[in-house]
Amino acid sequence: MSFTLIGKHEKDSRNNRDGFVTAMLDLMEKDSKVMHVDCDLENCINTGKLAKAFPEQTVNAGIAEANAMGVAAGLAATGRTVFMHSFGCFASRRAFDQAFMSAAYAKLPVHVIGSDPGVCAAYNGGTHMPFEDCALYMSVPEAVVIDPVDYAQINCLTKKLAASGKFSYMRMIRKGFTTVYGDGSDFEIGKGVTLKEGKDVAIIASGIMVDEALKAQEQLAAEGISAKVIDMFTWKPLDEQLILDSAAECGAIVTAENHQVKVGLGSAVANVVIKNNPVPMEMVGVEDRFGQVGAESFLREEYGLTAAHIVEAAKKAIDRKNG
Repeated sequence: MSFTLIGKHEKDSRNNRDGFVTAMLDLMEKDSKVMHVDCDLENCINTGKLAKAFPEQTVNAGIAEANAMGVAAGLAATGRTVFMHSFGCFASRRAFDQAFMSAAYAKLPVHVIGSDPGVCAAYNGGTHMPFEDCALYMSVPEAVVIDPVDYAQINCLTKKLAASGKFSYMRMIRKGFTTVYGDGSDFEIGKGVTLKEGKDVAIIASGIMVDEALKAQEQLAAEGISAKVIDMFTWKPLDEQLILDSAAECGAIVTAENHQVKVGLGSAVANVVIKNNPVPMEMVGVEDRFGQVGAESFLREEYGLTAAHIVEAAKKAIDRKNG
């Protein structure tokens, strides 16, 4: 694993979805058994490029997510490596039974892509705002669950998933995103990435919250507080050793996620810490709420998904550590 940290808090001029599409074009060109199944959202995710370049390796299953999952599983059963996409709310809630039984239970390499996770759904509204998508897939035995942050990471991980032979779920921001990593960065599924070293508190984040964690680290440093920052992009299998090492080094942990904290990254990290090395821990994320309509900037404030909320949580965890 090797990476270049950009970390300038700047928006990328590209669309994040094209990190996925570019990877898929490369995979399809090299292997005719790599296929993509979409749910009439090719224009939303730019997978129309796949259909144009490789028409025999793409399927538009229409607005029928459960059926699309069945199609994906059927293709995988014939020896194909299959990616299936829909909006995160539909890729999880609507097609979950088929994903569980037809794909995962049968140990087939279907890779489910759920776009617009959490507050990234923005104006699509509360019904399209999945705060529980990863929780559903984390409950699937032996599944891989990933929450990537930017173009470089999703480009790399798409290829890693194709080679894994595992059933998986990966969230994906479609459009505007903040660049964290340089192109060509390489990641290992199941291994977290330490972006900043620190000794007072460890901030474990993923997805859109990684850049917020980096901002929080800078704000804390200005106050003389040393914060370790970890990008825990793989929620399952979780990098338990990195969590335990961080707990031992820092004595306090904060998690940050664009997801329900009680059934997401925070709860997964807490399970590791509680069993092995209990330390003060705070969770930043969605607290048992439904989604709503609004600009992403408004929603981040509304649901407490900002650097300021991470800073507050970090100070609270440190105060608890110090008694």
